[in-house]
Amino acid sequence: MSDFTTPAWVKNAVFYQIFPDRFASSAQVVKPGNLESWEAPPTQQGFKGGDLRGVQEHLDYLEDLGITAIYLNPIFQSACNHRYHTHDYYRVDPLLGGDEALRQLLDAAHARGIRIVLDGVFNHASRGFFQFNHILEVGAKSPYIDWFDVKGFPLNAYEGKPNYRCWVNLAALPEFNIRNPQVREFIFSVARYWIEQGIDGWRLDVPFCIDDDSFWQEFRQEVKTANPEAYIVGEVPWEAKRWLQGDQFDAVMNYLFTLACVGFFAGEKGDLELAHNMMGLGEVSVLDAPAFARRVEELLTLYPGEIVHAQLNLLDSHDMPRILSLARGDKTALKLATLFQMTYPGAPCVYYGDEIGLEGGRDPDCRRAFPWDITAWDTDLWDYVQTCITLRKTYPALRQGEFTPLLAENGVIAYLRKPANDLEDLQPPSNLEQPVEKDKPLVVILNAGFSATTIDLPSGGHLPENSLWQNLLGNEEFQVTGNIIHGINLPARVGMILTAQ
Repeated sequence: MSDFTTPAWVKNAVFYQIFPDRFASSAQVVKPGNLESWEAPPTQQGFKGGDLRGVQEHLDYLEDLGITAIYLNPIFQSACNHRYHTHDYYRVDPLLGGDEALRQLLDAAHARGIRIVLDGVFNHASRGFFQFNHILEVGAKSPYIDWFDVKGFPLNAYEGKPNYRCWVNLAALPEFNIRNPQVREFIFSVARYWIEQGIDGWRLDVPFCIDDDSFWQEFRQEVKTANPEAYIVGEVPWEAKRWLQGDQFDAVMNYLFTLACVGFFAGEKGDLELAHNMMGLGEVSVLDAPAFARRVEELLTLYPGEIVHAQLNLLDSHDMPRILSLARGDKTALKLATLFQMTYPGAPCVYYGDEIGLEGGRDPDCRRAFPWDITAWDTDLWDYVQTCITLRKTYPALRQGEFTPLLAENGVIAYLRKPANDLEDLQPPSNLEQPVEKDKPLVVILNAGFSATTIDLPSGGHLPENSLWQNLLGNEEFQVTGNIIHGINLPARVGMILTAQ
């Protein structure tokens, strides 16, 4: 564990999660037809027709926002709009433009310094997956019988209780028998193949369902041999120390961070019924400032620093209601949460459309199509998200610096982000054009309360006496005297980032 490192680029990354069927549709990809209207509410089974060429055609948009990495939900051939029912792991779905569309997207994204991480669904396949379909057609004589755990014939693949092991008892999702060496090698070959094709990492779907540490240890070896800087992030919604010992994943999707943000920034005015049991995490607790501060500081101690700075910090995803809906449309909750997300250790991830005010309840409503009509956007919100991303990319302390709490009371939290000792490790992403301030600490102050307040902020001796500080999100100036920044006027539901002049 002592020599364990996570990919350096991840620590500087700002991710953007894209659900391919819903982000953008290109005229270059001819679709068979029978598509749902782009503007209509999404359904469980319907296809909108988004594709990878559509993503490529909107790289300017993502670059303008400040995105440096894209996490794509599954893109391999499948009979579902979400593509978690994989038919062919070696073929990009024709509805998404096929293999060539991915090749061109990788080339175009990499030319801009944008990385691409794919969703790896390796716990289960589908009824259309060749080896399972072979069993379905041939029965007990199929040579592939040991690729799955079959308990009887004929297979109850469409009617009756499934008589084979499948994910959460869904007949459409037969689980692999990973005890079979051929199955293991098949999955490892898939993982290695796409890394060699140029993808920058894997997000692993429900990896906790493969209860075999040696499997993920071998998986890591295969991926890291192909590209030592490839990112491996697992979908583990709870504490994940088992998988974060340096021999399996680099990080996990940080849903514990998500839960804390919903509990504090949406708080008691949020839709707790809508939030109930999202990601299987039970009740969402309303957090006051001290409780939130304790929780986010605790999350920084769960894992070594190498992992903490590679955690995928998200506010929502395709598997849960959007944060704006959880906050009952309160844009200030999303703004505050975004400011916190962009100033907290770990790699922030924006779920497509959050930046323009897209709402959505439980699946499938959280997977609405992106409205490319700019008149439907909340442009003020877009500008704010872009500003927060720009600040994160400009100041290394916000990406890899130390996190020191300063205050947590009456709805207000404040913390110091101080540059790490080794500034050589804090090089900016290659696609940054704005100047980088290497040596500046920053103080972040968030008022999640619903009334204005004035605070005297203790510096804890961390800020030089008589130093002057300016709000990067406004014009206010403050001075440190007696180890206190006196008279900080905070309107309700706003945040500040202070930097030394």
